[in-house]
Amino acid sequence: MSYAVVIPTVGRPELAGLLTGLDTTPGPAPDEVVVVDDRPAGEPLELPETGFPLRLLRSGGRGPAAARNTGWRATGADWVVFLDDDVCTGPDWRRRLAADLRELPARVAGSQGRIVVPLPDGRRPADDERGTAGLAGARWITADMAYRREALEAVGGFDERFPRAYREDADIALRILDAGYALERGDRVTVHPARRAGFLASLRAQRGNADNALLRRLYGRGWRRLIGEGPGRLGRHALATAAAVTAVAALPWSRKVAAVAAGLWTGLTAEFAVRRIAPGPRTPDEIARMLLTSVLIPPAACYHRLRGEIAARGHRRPPKAVLFDRDDTLITDRPYLADADGVDPVPGAAEILRRLRESGVRVGVVSNQSGVARGLISPAQLADVNARVEQLLGPFDTWQVCVHGADDGCRCRKPRPGMVRAAARELGISPRDCVVIGDTGADVAAALAAGAGAVLVPTVRTLPAEVDWARRAAAVAGDLATAVRLATGVRR
Repeated sequence: MSYAVVIPTVGRPELAGLLTGLDTTPGPAPDEVVVVDDRPAGEPLELPETGFPLRLLRSGGRGPAAARNTGWRATGADWVVFLDDDVCTGPDWRRRLAADLRELPARVAGSQGRIVVPLPDGRRPADDERGTAGLAGARWITADMAYRREALEAVGGFDERFPRAYREDADIALRILDAGYALERGDRVTVHPARRAGFLASLRAQRGNADNALLRRLYGRGWRRLIGEGPGRLGRHALATAAAVTAVAALPWSRKVAAVAAGLWTGLTAEFAVRRIAPGPRTPDEIARMLLTSVLIPPAACYHRLRGEIAARGHRRPPKAVLFDRDDTLITDRPYLADADGVDPVPGAAEILRRLRESGVRVGVVSNQSGVARGLISPAQLADVNARVEQLLGPFDTWQVCVHGADDGCRCRKPRPGMVRAAARELGISPRDCVVIGDTGADVAAALAAGAGAVLVPTVRTLPAEVDWARRAAAVAGDLATAVRLATGVRR
């Protein structure tokens, strides 16, 4: 077993102690430790001398997801362990890490350390300290999380559309689970201190609502359940904000309406403040902070969530499978092709498919072949042609071929959705997790009828009306590479 440690940092002073602790604890040493400085200005960063190889990289202030990607892609170890720069590993962390990882079966791609958050003695924890304490029970947080390199490669690493910490770790875990891996908790212990933050820290934290919007866009309304969280307060925040706006707007024309709205706002704000004050130390400073931020948080949360929803409109969850039409999409169309020697892949198809497979996206073919019903192609000839396609373009995870004629009334022939649904069923996924790429309106119609996404790649044979309809109903691309980028959400 080989492992590397990746530590994104914003220059916290605790980093030196973390590195020293890693160096002195017993157990197998890492192949290397990569510290990724994510400060945008590239300030000098001094690192202590260590017995293991230590590298310093820079990620340019693009956020923790980009910093972690910079780090793990620079290593070659079988396992990559991500640590926060303000944690402290246990005295036997390296030995326990080795025990956590050594016996894991191949299907287990991740091991989470046990996070301990010490709370202050002699007083109740403040609001920000309680927030940090929640990390002890959170799933898959990268304060101490080890992933197999092959799993990181399979899902393409962390999603850099999450610019802040905390949600990017849930997203990558969900994608690794969706790729068929399992995640487990280990026995190693890492301490995460509960530090005090600034007076308005809880208000600034509302920017994370924009990341919640992206999670909802990618994983649907049940995203909180998927990551093991209870319901949030956004609904109550929206109601309090709407009540405040109504109270102000209604005052010139209806004092009664304004009074009712103001009463509702007062009640919701008071309940929120009491809920936050009651478990804390109840010092004058803490009470003042909770009262002020309880007034400001609801509109701030709504603003950031709305901002996030607008930004997330162009994003969606990457598909688990891309299904291709065969003729004029993957290979040059030769009507009723019966000779395997006539298979001619479209330019770039082999490389495009290779990249899809390497990124963990499954690929399939859904193709109408009515030449069999018309007696123009024998089933054996069709099988030989398809085998030649696989020989030139690589293996496909599913083949769905309709050999019926247009008047046979079958359920599989496009534009009916039978083949798309059958492909999803064979792959063990929902049609909603598939995207169909083809050159005709029938390809798009079959995909939409099945509940899948669709991208049309027009050719000289594609009717203008089909292109116009596809622009409104799905998406249109100028070539196969662009279609795959649209299908997978990958941008230049």
